[in-house]
Amino acid sequence: MTESNRILGLSARTLDALMPMHIWIGPTGHILQCGCTLQKLMPDQPFPGSMFFDKFTIMRPRKVKVLDQLLRMNGAQLKIGLKGLPNMHLKGTVVALPGGTGAFLNLSFGISVQDAVRRFDLSLTDFAASDLAVEVLYLIEANAAAMNASRDLVDRLQDAKTDAESRALTDTLTGLNNRRAMDMTFGQLLAHPPQDGFGLMLIDLDYFKSVNDTLGHAAGDLVLLEVAKVLREEVRADDKVFRVGGDEFVLVLRNCNDLDLMTRIADRIIARLEQPVHYEGKPCRISASIGITISDYYDPVEIDKMLSDADEATYASKNAGRAQHTVFKPADRPMPEPARDLH
Repeated sequence: MTESNRILGLSARTLDALMPMHIWIGPTGHILQCGCTLQKLMPDQPFPGSMFFDKFTIMRPRKVKVLDQLLRMNGAQLKIGLKGLPNMHLKGTVVALPGGTGAFLNLSFGISVQDAVRRFDLSLTDFAASDLAVEVLYLIEANAAAMNASRDLVDRLQDAKTDAESRALTDTLTGLNNRRAMDMTFGQLLAHPPQDGFGLMLIDLDYFKSVNDTLGHAAGDLVLLEVAKVLREEVRADDKVFRVGGDEFVLVLRNCNDLDLMTRIADRIIARLEQPVHYEGKPCRISASIGITISDYYDPVEIDKMLSDADEATYASKNAGRAQHTVFKPADRPMPEPARDLH
């Protein structure tokens, strides 16, 4: 026997390791053996024992319909379809076995390997180690891992950016919006004025310094947290509350030119803030002086002027005895008398 005619006897296990997509066809056209990965495509329909042409279609060349025609294609490349799996096309090479004993085919997924991996949950172990599909799978998995890592990084950076932006606009003690957030809000109001204008309320706490001096800053912090809670609860959903100083707050009421509504809100705030907050069993007593103005008084609207006028109205409330509100009006209208002292 010459070297070129030597025949190797390989076990099914060895064939699975070397060619997990092979098909061994007997002389009658029945499938005698198939690779483990090929069988994985249709696990409920065992290929061995079936007629080859009952399970597979030779798509190219088109004239191959029976085993004799297939044997005459010895060494040719084929395009093969599975009758039970639409849109799954395989590539392969057929080798006629000696003495008319059948044929041997070795198949691959070709460019459809990525779709096959997804559809049939294939992994690296389903391919021969020398198969280029292993490299393709590695690249696909590496790319997917890189994309996932990239998306995770982008998400983390976005979360960090959002958190940083939120912290930059938030008062660290009370969680209210800070002065920077107020400036941004005013910028938005000037760029897109609400149909009904907006109201501005400046609140300055009375006797807060006394709480800090007598009971300490921890007591003062507790009072500020309670003030923040009251202000959040007394405004409407679209209104904004800002802490702009140690004991100074600003309320912006969107779509509000109703002074009666604003004074009612101010009355409720004053009444609630007069209720003492207890720190270590000791009452912390404060009140609030409030100045009010509305954007309808200004043409054009000047935020600095509004803040200055609200501040002036706030000091009018303090000078009148504290724990009350004052509505600022332009110079051509008389300044209203401060609201009645609620003490």
